[in-house]
Amino acid sequence: MQIQDSYSELIKLLLPEIIVEYFELTFYKKEQEVLHLYLKESNSIPREHRHEKLSSKGFFDEITVQDFPIRGHQVYLHITGKR
Repeated sequence: MQIQDSYSELIKLLLPEIIVEYFELTFYKKEQEVLHLYLKESNSIPREHRHEKLSSKGFFDEITVQDFPIRGHQVYLHITGKR
């Protein structure tokens, strides 16, 4: 198993399933007792929309969501989604 695969498996245990399914982790940083995870919507089309013709209009501005703490660290998800 490659190291990237190991990270993917670890992220699946830490984040909600819908985030793991539609977003990819692009960057992370740890600052003292705070963990920042940067997520960008992946280029996959949801199953229910695969029969439709879709076009990307760019990305929304990043939003930040505070998630549940992990081992005493505050967790912030920085999410960028498609328009």
